[in-house]
Amino acid sequence: MTEKELKILGIKLKNYGTSTGSDWFTNKDTILSSSPTNGKPIARIERTSHKDYEKVIKEAENAKLIWRDIPAPKRGEVIRQLGEKLRETKPTLGKLVSYEMGKSYQEGLGEVQEMIDICDFAVGISRQLYGNTIHSERPGHRMYDQYHPLGIVGIITAFNFPVAVWAWNSALALVCGNVVVWKPSEKTPLCAIACQHILADILKSNKLPEGISSLITGDAEVGTWLSKDRRIPLISATGSTRMGRQVAITVAERFGKTLLELGGNNAIVVTPNADLKMTIIGAVFGAVGTAGQRCTSTRRLIVHESIYDKVQQSLVEAYKQIKIGDPLDTQYHMGPLIDTDAVQIYVNALTKIKEQGGKILVTGRVLDGEGYESGCYVTPVIAEVENHLDIVQEETFAPILYLIKYSGDVRNAIELQNNVRQGLSSAIMTTNLREAEIFLSQNGSDCGIANVNIGTSGAEIGGAFGGEKETGGGRESGSDAWKVYMRRQTNTINYTSSLPLAQGIKFDL
Repeated sequence: MTEKELKILGIKLKNYGTSTGSDWFTNKDTILSSSPTNGKPIARIERTSHKDYEKVIKEAENAKLIWRDIPAPKRGEVIRQLGEKLRETKPTLGKLVSYEMGKSYQEGLGEVQEMIDICDFAVGISRQLYGNTIHSERPGHRMYDQYHPLGIVGIITAFNFPVAVWAWNSALALVCGNVVVWKPSEKTPLCAIACQHILADILKSNKLPEGISSLITGDAEVGTWLSKDRRIPLISATGSTRMGRQVAITVAERFGKTLLELGGNNAIVVTPNADLKMTIIGAVFGAVGTAGQRCTSTRRLIVHESIYDKVQQSLVEAYKQIKIGDPLDTQYHMGPLIDTDAVQIYVNALTKIKEQGGKILVTGRVLDGEGYESGCYVTPVIAEVENHLDIVQEETFAPILYLIKYSGDVRNAIELQNNVRQGLSSAIMTTNLREAEIFLSQNGSDCGIANVNIGTSGAEIGGAFGGEKETGGGRESGSDAWKVYMRRQTNTINYTSSLPLAQGIKFDL
């Protein structure tokens, strides 16, 4: 990206300590932002010190007193302005997402569109923060429940969706009357800085405190500060199951609340009644989109034995057409992995597949040569395996698709699909109504997301997003996910001159 494009997003590289030479990699007080597309450093960003962290939290505490007293529809107006600004900056912000994270430019634009969509959704929610009116058993009494802001919401996000997940949380948390403190992935800090600039400018133009939205940068240590901080009632954390488990334990020790969006091990069930053309499109995009680095990426394809060979052949042919290269070049389907550490995880997974008895159908390798100088480009893999293998039970954040054969009816496939520790996204490909309904029933998929005739990857803003088991149980985005950012209060009003007790209890004086 050019400096001119970054300035559109409020980023002036000289303000972030850009440099050249070996000191890019040796300064412990900074985070290096580099692009996996070419391996080149973009900027060096200062880490948040504990002293600065305390300043941020104090400003947030002051800002929350002002923000929560602003009527919810007025808060919604601020988020509407955010959505409009995102529309203006979509091409540039989408390009930054693509360049810093490595996903295709089309996916970068799609991620910014998710931000716009959640802003639109949140504006509507700002006029619908409803409680219930409840009939009291006592005459002359009225009961109802209402929702109040929590205060400060801490947001920890992952590299694979460096801007959208922040928006999912912030748009809703803000219209609910909270202020937010964001700790982004240290692998994509510039995307976070761009978003912070956009919202900060809107707050300033509305004469609102900048502490309504704050950004802190750093590694896991900074995330631990958030998790331990009793001044932050809710921590929303997106990332690996390992990270989420630590956050959950730390926050639970102080009786805080968590919203966890963690690992996925997503499967598509393909029955004999599937539309195979749709199946191949859904499976290939699900497996190679974002280079397999989505939490909803398709990891497993569970195929009925009667069509297994046909599906396998079609997939192998489809994989021959996948083009890998610079994600900003729209001719390519797949870009790089986020860094060389991710590449090593990919390589290790291929070794484990072979060691555990799997069969590689489409061989994977690390690409080198012209255009692949970063060392982060790999080829997608298809492996024939059994569901119980240890490597299949893990989530490998890479473009590796496992083919698994099933026999009998759809219930056998569902049992295989559910037999992993994660429970995020799932799908079935079938034109048979009974199979679809069984899959969606209480005896069907155990995931938070269950789709029919679409893949596991990609979700609309209107529905609640999240999963069960080691996925963490959190729900973000649509439906009534806004309620997690608020505290519920039950109110009972007695407008009589007597004091009857509940359950008919008598207590006379």
